[in-house]
Amino acid sequence: MMDSKIKKPLVLSVLFFLPVLFLLFLYPSKHNYNTLDIVKSNLPELRNFLTEDGSNVSLENHLTVLGFLGEDPLKDATPALNLKELVYDKFLGFKRFQVVILLPETAKLRAQELQKELSTFEPLKYWTFAFGSVDDIKEVYTNLKSSKALRSDLSSNEVFIIDKEKHQRGRLDDRTKAQKEENFPMYGMTSYNVLEVSELKNKMSEDIRILFTEYRQKRKGNFSSTTRRADDILNNEIN
Repeated sequence: MMDSKIKKPLVLSVLFFLPVLFLLFLYPSKHNYNTLDIVKSNLPELRNFLTEDGSNVSLENHLTVLGFLGEDPLKDATPALNLKELVYDKFLGFKRFQVVILLPETAKLRAQELQKELSTFEPLKYWTFAFGSVDDIKEVYTNLKSSKALRSDLSSNEVFIIDKEKHQRGRLDDRTKAQKEENFPMYGMTSYNVLEVSELKNKMSEDIRILFTEYRQKRKGNFSSTTRRADDILNNEIN
């Protein structure tokens, strides 16, 4: 009788704790990520660009999405709309996050119209239009690593992720698991096409999340460049 009284709670305890132990073993393997690669180091600061009100813009100490919308940013608003809805709106609550769009001086009026369209429901607090000379825009683009050339009207469908240390981030190896298993030649991703919705939603959003997680780990003092356990960064702002 005594044995049965002891066995019952023991069995119940085992049944309770086994699933917990199982989940603890699985947890690290489910939340691993590889740090986002540096594809180009030490980019120059945006020294020759000013906002409409004459303020300076800076890459340093910001996680920046950098884009180029050309001489007439309203000619086709799709790139800007995609970038806002699929990337900007997801990360606007994170400190030090910004979208910077470089435009020539002649595009100021059209940029104002585009800004009104984009800020219909809320102001673009973390979105900046910065203006500079044609040569300065070309120089910035040339300094970036990209397989696509800047168009003659100074526009591009490609946007770039720049970290707080002014390094361009991306993927040195963007092959799928199946491609790796088949020894498919390696290719990377250094920029993101704003016309490709799936690319913005899946790859770019994920890469920005990874970079925010990296900075959060650095702030906590337990970051290393090896694969690490990722936290749910959506509930944690980066200083």
